Amino acid sequence: MLDVRRMQVLRAVVTSGSVSAAASNLGFTPSAISQQLSTLEKEAGTPLLEKAGRGLRPTPAGTLLAERAGQISEVLNETEVELADIRAGRTGLLRVRFFTTAAVGLIPQAVAKFRAEHPEVQLDLQLQEEGLLDDVVAGEADLAVIVLGDAVPQRHGVRLVHLADDPYRVVLPRSHPQVEQDSVDMAKMADDSWINSAVTSGGICSRLLLDAYASAGFTPRVALETDSTYSAQSFVAAGLGVALVPQLGLNVVHPDVEIRPVTNPEPVRRLHVAVREAVADLPAARSLIDCLTEIAV
Repeated sequence: MLDVRRMQVLRAVVTSGSVSAAASNLGFTPSAISQQLSTLEKEAGTPLLEKAGRGLRPTPAGTLLAERAGQISEVLNETEVELADIRAGRTGLLRVRFFTTAAVGLIPQAVAKFRAEHPEVQLDLQLQEEGLLDDVVAGEADLAVIVLGDAVPQRHGVRLVHLADDPYRVVLPRSHPQVEQDSVDMAKMADDSWINSAVTSGGICSRLLLDAYASAGFTPRVALETDSTYSAQSFVAAGLGVALVPQLGLNVVHPDVEIRPVTNPEPVRRLHVAVREAVADLPAARSLIDCLTEIAV
């Protein structure tokens, strides 16, 4: 394997025209330079320099390695500048994953704010319902907005940042008798048909709904399962039933429904950002988390 540092020594000799001049420029002794060149020739398997009068000139192999050394030096310098930009939050790439309802009332606004502050940072945005935390653990994503219950999992190499609590609201048709109430007791809807918006993140949202029904003392009569909070509102508006929808999914409200807080119980989703420890303290990652937190709150 060729040694990059020895290639740089060769480049200095080729550029200056002699070992002594290169030694003076690099701050080494001529013997140290000669030793480095001898080792590099062994690595290359061919002579790199030949005598030319009182000086030296590169062989074709020496010319190649000296040119490559210059190119490597340029790449390293560019890399150092790019790393400095990433550390300062001026550029780079953040891979962000999120679930469906986050795409309604959280991600678009947070991304718009972030891009206004960091126009040179690229965001790779991807919506998915399952495996968000696993993607961060595996290094396939840098940040993911996830839903957690009361239990907070610990994953090696991942930092969890609490964004906000996202309470569920009950969506009622305008003709429903509970519309007259400021908040609705879950038990008073035991006889209703239910529209379940089974948009889940690792199954947690479904479990929250099932726990809410069980805590209210009834098994729901489910009229329909849908994968969209807005389509759930549409079916409620059509009179097919009532629905529990997280507040985050109510950024757009159907004109023919009423929204009320729900009690006994009030199911709540815990929104977190899962971020890789390797990027968690970079300015760009911290700024994106700040934007998400501000919008979520």
